[in-house]
Amino acid sequence: MSVAYKAFGMDMQCRGYQYEVGKTYTHNSEVKLCESGFHACEYPLDVFSYYPPARSQFAIVEQAGNLDRHGNDSKVASESITVKAKIDIADMVKASIEYTSSRCNPICPDSPASATGCYGAASAKGDYGAASATGCQSAASATNHHSAAAATSDHSAASATGYHGAASATSDHSAASATGYHGAASATGYQSAASATGCQGSASATSGHSAASATGCQGSASATSDHSAASATGYRGAASATGDLGAASATGWYGAASATGECGSASATGYLGAASATGDYSTASADGKQGAASATGKNSAASASGEQSVACGLGCSSKSMAAKHSGAIVLVHRDSGGNIIHIRASKVGENGVKPNVWYSLNVDGEFVEETS
Repeated sequence: MSVAYKAFGMDMQCRGYQYEVGKTYTHNSEVKLCESGFHACEYPLDVFSYYPPARSQFAIVEQAGNLDRHGNDSKVASESITVKAKIDIADMVKASIEYTSSRCNPICPDSPASATGCYGAASAKGDYGAASATGCQSAASATNHHSAAAATSDHSAASATGYHGAASATSDHSAASATGYHGAASATGYQSAASATGCQGSASATSGHSAASATGCQGSASATSDHSAASATGYRGAASATGDLGAASATGWYGAASATGECGSASATGYLGAASATGDYSTASADGKQGAASATGKNSAASASGEQSVACGLGCSSKSMAAKHSGAIVLVHRDSGGNIIHIRASKVGENGVKPNVWYSLNVDGEFVEETS
């Protein structure tokens, strides 16, 4: 039996096959890699080669029976597979570090490296090397292929720049940076920051005042605590900031941004991008062609400046604006209990709706220009 990691679509499907947590599935014919059987990866970050982190679900699985392995990465085809539990990007990073650390070459002079004292530093430069610094204000750096870096104490920093590297910094004021091709960074400490710049890298910062940035081709960024910010600038990148006053920005083609905290803001500037802001007083902006912006909180605002884009103000006392003549707005009027009284949509140039003008919907269901 082999422990591995599997990615799915957001509906927990893989190639049209529906999976559920806790269930075991069996393949009753030949097992052949990339052709038949159930597929997963022993090294967690290898799954990013097959599913982008921004639009995927992840799980830890157990593979059993006949196995067929890949020569280029850790992909494995199996006769049976059991979906044990869903995990997130931070779990993937942690598992990647554990995977790399357990496979370090003990005779390599540069691998592994560990510094546990206060102000200590660790550096692992060998292939498959790992670096761990657990002391106060310590730093860890792993720079080569499949390397991993973990810094878990206060003010620590972790950097993994190798091909499949992963970086994790979990304590207060820590920072994690993974710049390799499939790299991932997770910073969970107070005021921590995570940055993943690789092609399919992802970044997750979950504590207060944290920030996450993923600039890779299919990268994703998630910052979930108060005052956090998330930015994903790569192709198909996605950004999510769920803490109060958080902000999310996705500038890549097909990018999506979601900010759900109070006073949060979401901006999507890529082609077909979407921005959603659900907190009170939040703002959503979609600047790309055929983009969409949705603001659902009280006193929220949505703007769409791209060609053929739509701005939707769906909360109490919300407003919307479309900048182009090809754009459109959607507005609702709600009573004090939040019940929908009127809903109305219009293209710019129709029903008196002008470009670059903010509108709300009054008690009679009419568009009203907002002065501010």
